[in-house]
Amino acid sequence: MTVASVSKLRASLSEFLRRVKAGEEILVTERGRVIARLSPPASFVSLTESLREMEGQGLVKVGTGKLPKNFWRMRRPKDPKGLVMKGMLEERGGQRLGRGKPRTGSSSGNRAK
Repeated sequence: MTVASVSKLRASLSEFLRRVKAGEEILVTERGRVIARLSPPASFVSLTESLREMEGQGLVKVGTGKLPKNFWRMRRPKDPKGLVMKGMLEERGGQRLGRGKPRTGSSSGNRAK
């Protein structure tokens, strides 16, 4: 559980609220005494400890749940070597979910020359 003074909370409110959304509880102090506790609502689904840890390490960024209005019209990032697909297939044990049989060979259509 994190402890933060009122002044520290004011200065970094967005950061502390992000942590509360992730399921963490924050104790708020004033002159060294606890005056409040910030915690997610009881019905709120918190993130797993491992996901919070990965976010703290900068490996993932937890989204807000809202996509930009033009999200589905945005250009896809370029991945000419197919590294994203290769990583997903490795993680899934070679299975392409929802696509029937797993593919063999190059996953992106780019063959080594």
